[in-house]
Amino acid sequence: MNDPLLTVEQAAKRLGTTTRFPRRLIAERRIAFVKVGRHVRIAESVLTAYIDGNTVQPIRRRRARYRRAA
Repeated sequence: MNDPLLTVEQAAKRLGTTTRFPRRLIAERRIAFVKVGRHVRIAESVLTAYIDGNTVQPIRRRRARYRRAA
Protein backbone atom coordinates (compact mmCIF):
# COMPACT_ATOMS: atom_id res chain seq x y z
CA MET A 1 0.00 0.00 0.00
CA ASN A 2 1.80 3.06 -1.27
CA ASP A 3 -1.10 5.51 -1.21
CA PRO A 4 -0.04 8.80 0.39
CA LEU A 5 -2.34 10.38 2.93
CA LEU A 6 -3.08 14.06 2.36
CA THR A 7 -3.90 16.66 4.96
CA VAL A 8 -7.11 18.64 4.58
CA GLU A 9 -5.02 21.59 3.42
CA GLN A 10 -3.29 19.49 0.74
CA ALA A 11 -6.63 18.06 -0.42
CA ALA A 12 -8.10 21.56 -0.67
CA LYS A 13 -5.14 22.72 -2.71
CA ARG A 14 -5.52 19.76 -5.07
CA LEU A 15 -9.23 20.49 -5.47
CA GLY A 16 -8.58 24.21 -5.89
CA THR A 17 -10.84 25.15 -3.00
CA THR A 18 -10.58 26.43 0.53
CA THR A 19 -10.16 23.98 3.41
CA ARG A 20 -13.83 24.37 4.23
CA PHE A 21 -14.93 22.25 1.24
CA PRO A 22 -12.99 19.04 2.08
CA ARG A 23 -13.98 19.47 5.72
CA ARG A 24 -17.63 19.63 4.66
CA LEU A 25 -17.18 16.48 2.52
CA ILE A 26 -15.78 14.74 5.57
CA ALA A 27 -18.50 16.00 7.92
CA GLU A 28 -21.24 14.89 5.51
CA ARG A 29 -19.48 11.50 5.03
CA ARG A 30 -19.35 12.08 1.26
CA ILE A 31 -15.69 11.06 1.09
CA ALA A 32 -13.70 8.36 2.89
CA PHE A 33 -11.10 9.57 5.37
CA VAL A 34 -8.66 8.28 7.95
CA LYS A 35 -8.45 9.50 11.54
CA VAL A 36 -4.95 9.45 12.96
CA GLY A 37 -5.51 10.45 16.55
CA ARG A 38 -7.26 13.81 16.27
CA HIS A 39 -5.89 14.43 12.77
CA VAL A 40 -7.86 13.74 9.61
CA ARG A 41 -6.19 12.46 6.44
CA ILE A 42 -7.56 11.70 3.00
CA ALA A 43 -5.97 9.02 0.83
CA GLU A 44 -4.84 10.35 -2.54
CA SER A 45 -6.69 7.52 -4.34
CA VAL A 46 -9.94 8.49 -2.58
CA LEU A 47 -9.54 12.08 -3.70
CA THR A 48 -8.79 10.97 -7.27
CA ALA A 49 -11.87 8.72 -7.24
CA TYR A 50 -13.99 11.62 -5.96
CA ILE A 51 -12.74 13.87 -8.75
CA ASP A 52 -13.34 11.17 -11.38
CA GLY A 53 -16.79 10.39 -10.03
CA ASN A 54 -17.88 14.02 -10.14
CA THR A 55 -16.40 14.92 -13.51
CA VAL A 56 -19.11 15.86 -15.98
CA GLN A 57 -18.37 14.92 -19.56
CA PRO A 58 -19.33 17.35 -22.32
CA ILE A 59 -22.27 16.46 -24.48
CA ARG A 60 -21.78 16.14 -28.17
CA ARG A 61 -24.20 18.35 -30.01
CA ARG A 62 -25.49 17.19 -33.32
CA ARG A 63 -25.53 19.68 -36.08
CA ALA A 64 -28.98 20.64 -37.13
CA ARG A 65 -29.77 19.66 -40.69
CA TYR A 66 -31.05 22.60 -42.56
CA ARG A 67 -32.93 22.08 -45.76
CA ARG A 68 -32.55 24.43 -48.62
CA ALA A 69 -35.52 26.61 -49.30
CA ALA A 70 -37.32 25.48 -52.44
